[in-house]
Order: sequence, then structure tokens, then C-alpha cells
Amino acid sequence: MSLRVAFFDTKPYDREHFEPAGLDGRKFHFLEHRLGPNTVATAREVDAVCVFVNDRLDRPVLAQLRAAGVKLVALRCAGFNNVDLAAAKELGIAVTRVPAYSPHAVAEHTVALLLTLNRRIHRAHSRVRELNFSLNGLVGFDLHGKAAGIVGTGRIGRLTAEILRGFGMRVLAYDVQPDTAWAAAHSVTYAPLDRLFAESDVLSLHTPLTPQTQRLINATTLGQMKRGVYLVNTSRGKLIDTAALIHALKSGQVGGVALDVYEEEEGIFFEDHSGGMLQDDTLSRLLTFPNVLITSHQAFLTREALTEIARVTIENLDRLATGQPYLEGTQLA
Repeated sequence: MSLRVAFFDTKPYDREHFEPAGLDGRKFHFLEHRLGPNTVATAREVDAVCVFVNDRLDRPVLAQLRAAGVKLVALRCAGFNNVDLAAAKELGIAVTRVPAYSPHAVAEHTVALLLTLNRRIHRAHSRVRELNFSLNGLVGFDLHGKAAGIVGTGRIGRLTAEILRGFGMRVLAYDVQPDTAWAAAHSVTYAPLDRLFAESDVLSLHTPLTPQTQRLINATTLGQMKRGVYLVNTSRGKLIDTAALIHALKSGQVGGVALDVYEEEEGIFFEDHSGGMLQDDTLSRLLTFPNVLITSHQAFLTREALTEIARVTIENLDRLATGQPYLEGTQLA
């Protein structure tokens, strides 16, 4: 079987890591547009589609893919809330993902965001380039001795906690399935969410998006937090009610925010909008706050992570071609 794959929403760094494999008896077609109801027709004469976080694979799209002969949806990411898994299973389309490409990449970016926000490095950099060497408004605080709350202790959450322990922070953690052996080994204390909210000087989110965690950070939970808390989110945008967050920023309840994800990032993140007006009024408002730092979903973006994403994805594509089971832990449907 000569494997034919359509890659959607690709950027130069995707092609750099996947193109070499496309020279070895595989037929890879790289498309810059996202997969959705208006573009699904471009998945023609392929065995599989390879997609990213903002491609849309609801039931109608999946039905059209199945009618076109697509047998596999290969997600080159860990998140899968953009795929109707029940529909995929009914239609007989397999769905795979890359569950753990580089937890170090995301954990390190989380801490980089916190340090940049706290010490105002982004603002200082802009000032110095304009020959303004004033220190006014650049006062941060020592992380040492402060309390960090980690919501979700999967691999990324655990690594983030360990890095923050290295700064001498007291770390509280919450997870529906606590890893008590790990916590004891790293002097991390599991606590209920209300205690975590009340005591944390810094709160970092590392939990999957589920019906239970959607808008976990809302007007009520923000009100339970220590006044002036710093909030960092490198997990899923919809964990935060952005309107409530803006209100908390205006009131001073939240002292600073660092985000790599945003609840309505589809159509905005990963694209260059510098030549026009940003149509998202909520995001535009967030960007006006001096104590808000936003990166555009780049926490995963390291050479090591991209290499692992390509390796796992290509292995599963080859297994489709040879009729073998997909890699353990990667198949969702």
C-alpha cells in the first residue's frame, strides 16, 4: 500500500520535520488551510489526514472524510477536544494522537512565562530598545518562599512543580488522581482546590479540558483566590472564563496573567494578523493590560518536541499502511 496523507494547517516547521519521511515511498500533501466543513473536499484520494489543534472534525466533516475513503485521522498533538470521537468510531475512522511529545518543552515554557511576567522582562526589553533605561514599574517579587498551586499533575504538571520547587517555592497540587509517591519524593503537598486557590501566590493550570474542567477559572473561583495571584495557563484556553478574568484583573484580584492558550484562539493563533484589525474584542482588551503576557500556543515548539511528534505520527501512518495495531497509548477511536 502506497500511503497517501493530507496534512492540514501546516507551517514551515511542520514541513521541515515531516517532508523527509515523504520521500520514502509515502505521498504527503501539505496544505496551509485548516480542515473544516469548507475545506474537507480538499482531502481527496488520501488514506489519512494529519491535523492539528484548530482543525475541526465534527460529525459532518468526519462523514465526508469517510465517504472519501479516509481511514485514519492522525492528530499531531495531545489534545483531541476538536474531534467527535463517538462519530469517528461509528464511521469506522481510527483516530490517533501524540500523547506526550515533550513535557519538558511545555513545563519550561510555563516557567519562562512566569519569570518574564513577574520580572517584567518583556516590558524592560521594549524600553531598552527605545533607549529608556528607567526601572519604574518593573518591580517583581522573589519566587523563593512563595506558594505555587499546580492544577493537574500529569507529566507536565509534575515537571513544572519540580522546577518551581527548585526555586524554593512551596508547592501545592490538585489532581483527581493524586500521585502521592511523587509528591512525597518532591515535597509537594496535595490539597483540595479551595485551599489551593486560597493559599497560592502563583497558580498554574495543567489539566485536560473536560466538561468538569471547562471554565474552571471563573468569577466564583477567582474570588476564592489570594488577592494579587499570578495565573499561568499553558494547557487549554477554555479552562478560563476570559470575561471573568478581565474583571478580576481590573479589580486587582488577579495581579498578573501569562497565557499560551486562549478560549477562542481558533482563527487567531498561529496566523499573522499584523496587517489588519484584531476582530476579537475580548482578546484585544486582554492585550491592553500591562500585567498580561500572551504567547500564541508555542509552549510545545522545541526541536525535540517536533521531532517526537513527527516520529510517532509517521509510525502510526506506517502501521495503517501495513495493517498493524497503532502505537500503544496513541489510539483514541
